[in-house]
Amino acid sequence: MNLLYKQKSAVKLKQNRNTPRRPRVVATVHSLRGLREAGQLRRGEVDFLEVRLDLLAGAVTALRTALPTWRVPVLLTARHPAEGGAKKITASRRRDLLLEFLPQAAAVDIELRSVGTLAPVLRQAQTLGLQRLVSFHDFGGTPSLARLRKVAAAARRAGADLVKIATQLRNPHDLAVLLELQASLPDVALATMGMGPLGRVSRLALAAAGSQLNYGYLDRPQVPGQWPALELKRRIAEVLP
Repeated sequence: MNLLYKQKSAVKLKQNRNTPRRPRVVATVHSLRGLREAGQLRRGEVDFLEVRLDLLAGAVTALRTALPTWRVPVLLTARHPAEGGAKKITASRRRDLLLEFLPQAAAVDIELRSVGTLAPVLRQAQTLGLQRLVSFHDFGGTPSLARLRKVAAAARRAGADLVKIATQLRNPHDLAVLLELQASLPDVALATMGMGPLGRVSRLALAAAGSQLNYGYLDRPQVPGQWPALELKRRIAEVLP
């Protein structure tokens, strides 16, 4: 498939305040089996494929072969070890992997903590016309609403087209914080999601509340609380027909 067509066919993440925001589903690809399953998807079965370069660093040859054949736009990330990334991957390796595969992507995701270290990636993504996500992950709990609003503001200052926030949900109050965050930033392109026992509930509730990107898996969950991506797509369509 022509890669230029793939980039142009990707739905833009940044929207103006008068544009209805349709929840979209992202399927994570973080294993060799996931690579194979991604290649079998038809256009529209999910909206994006998130390629976890940090977890696929040992499968670069397979990636080079696979990505040009995919029918679904690619969202690249190489996660920082402190935010769920591969434990031994270095910042320079993450940078090099992202720069290599950027021309085959529609979007890239950089953690807020990495915007300085990976500034060349963000600059190249802007040059290529890719959408830029700036993300924040907390695997220990859910920070206060005030703290998360500051995170979102910092991500926007860093040039984010979309802000992604994922937190561990310890109780229903934590889910309420994410719902309030989503409701309190109507003019921000925002994706929010919970992890843990309340993760599945949160992903449907937050999609209904306006989360623009909603993550599921192909072959196996990458974090607790994910739906299978194809099922998540169906469930969201039921919640928001």
